[in-house]
This record gives sequence, C-alpha cells and structure tokens, in this order.
Amino acid sequence: MADDSQRNFRSVYYEKVGFRGVEEKKSLEILLKDDRLDIEKLCTFSQRFPLPSMYRILVWKVLLGIIPPHHESHALVMKYRKEQYWDIHHALHVIRFINDSTPQVDVFLRIHQLESGKLPRNVAFPLEPEDEVFLAIAKAMEEMVEDPIECYWLVSCFVNQLNSKHKDSLQQLPKILEQYLNIEDNRLLMHLKACAAMSKLPYELWFKKCFAGCLPESSLQRVWDKVISGSCKILVFVAVEILLTFKMKIIALNTAEKITQFLENIPQDNTDAIVSKAVDLWRMHCGTPTHSV
Repeated sequence: MADDSQRNFRSVYYEKVGFRGVEEKKSLEILLKDDRLDIEKLCTFSQRFPLPSMYRILVWKVLLGIIPPHHESHALVMKYRKEQYWDIHHALHVIRFINDSTPQVDVFLRIHQLESGKLPRNVAFPLEPEDEVFLAIAKAMEEMVEDPIECYWLVSCFVNQLNSKHKDSLQQLPKILEQYLNIEDNRLLMHLKACAAMSKLPYELWFKKCFAGCLPESSLQRVWDKVISGSCKILVFVAVEILLTFKMKIIALNTAEKITQFLENIPQDNTDAIVSKAVDLWRMHCGTPTHSV
C-alpha cells in the first residue's frame, strides 16, 4: 500500500510540474531516435500522453507534414521552407501588402493567403471569417514558438489540417456537445435550452479557433496535442468540462447573451485542471489508443 501511495504521489507531482511520467518521456525519446519516424506511433503517443515541451514543436512539425519522417531530410526541408517564406515575404513587400511595421501575425496571414490563392485584390478589403480564425490561431502559436518561420509553417499547416482533415467533423461538434452534455448533466443542458443559449454558445471560439484566445498557452498546448495527432473530438470534451466547471455561474445567468459573454471570457486560473478533466472524460467516452509506443 505504501508503495502504491508513494507512486501515486509521484504521478501527481510529475503531472503538476509538466511531466506526467519519466517513462512516457523515455518512450518518446526512443521513438524520436528512429532513422525514419513512425507517424502512427507518434500520433498514438500524442493521443495517450501530453507531449513534453522540449519535443512538442518537433512532433507537431512531423505530424503536420512540415518536415518528413526521415531525420536526414529535416535540415534541408526546413532550409527550403525558410527560402519559400522569404520569397513570398519579399513579393508581399513589393506589392505593398506588408511593410516593416506590419504585425507578425498579419504577415503570416498575407503569406498564407498568397500561398492558398486567396490574397484579396486590395489590402484594405475586410477580413473574411476564416482570416479571423487564422489570426486567432497565429496569435496563440506565436506565444508558443520563438522562431517566426517555424511559427508560420505550424500555423499554416495546422489551419490547413482543420480545413481539410477535420472540416466535416468540426461541423458536427455542436451536436455532439449536446449529446455528451445530456449524459453528463441533463439539468445544465435543460437550463441552456430554456435560455435559448445552446445555439449561441461560442462555437467559433471553441471549435473553429480550437480554443485559441480562450485558454492560456499551457492548457492550449495539451488540447492541440490531441487535435494535431488526429482527434478534434477532444474539443467537445473541453467545452463540456468548461460548462460543468462553471455550472453554478451559468445557472445563475438567465439570458443567452450573458451566458455567451461569460463563456467567451472564462477565468484563466483553473484551465489546466479543466483540460485534465476533459482528457479523462474524452478517454472515458472514446477509449484510449492502444498502439504500442
């Protein structure tokens, strides 16, 4: 018993300091030593465990296809990525879409627009909703990644993943949220419906922006680990856990507008616990990947 309680104490301690376990970190290091990285195993690891911060960006770059699985190609491919970035950056300077004082995230947006054939005819044209989503994700990613070129490719490829691989799934998430909230807390769901709030919840912030601008960096990274490695359904469980965590506050509010306003600006001091509970809820309902790591 003493051994069990000591082990449990260690697990809680490691989780608090950002390492859920040294064994997980060692498993990832073994995977990363392979000459050809195994994408499937990296996805499974990311689904099962939070990525250690020292390896997170490398794993994200591989899973998003920014660099190939072969180690020996990484430096060369990033060299090409860098040249491509600066070529487009220069072109945008020439046509006066950006200048030396343009904020970094706006530069990222213009490069992404030019790359995807969606650059507007005039710099003064209003932003599209998809541009607002890109900027929100870029602002959050900028806090996580120091190198601007790495940051751009991570944002661009993450947004492309959301718009292709996850596009159909993301549209279903509000309906799935209602289903799981009904299981977890029917009374809360009934209150939201009585206030006509279900259709007005901040779905764009939660699902399209993947909680960028809602959760702080430490919590957001753990959610994005799951999305980037293949599961956008985690977003539903983060939303469910936010609703459950702030249940008493929500029930005290009696209009959809007040509920939505509160949920768009939730307190930031408890979000790591919210994400941990959301991951547990996600595993309970969806199971845990069992591929050997």
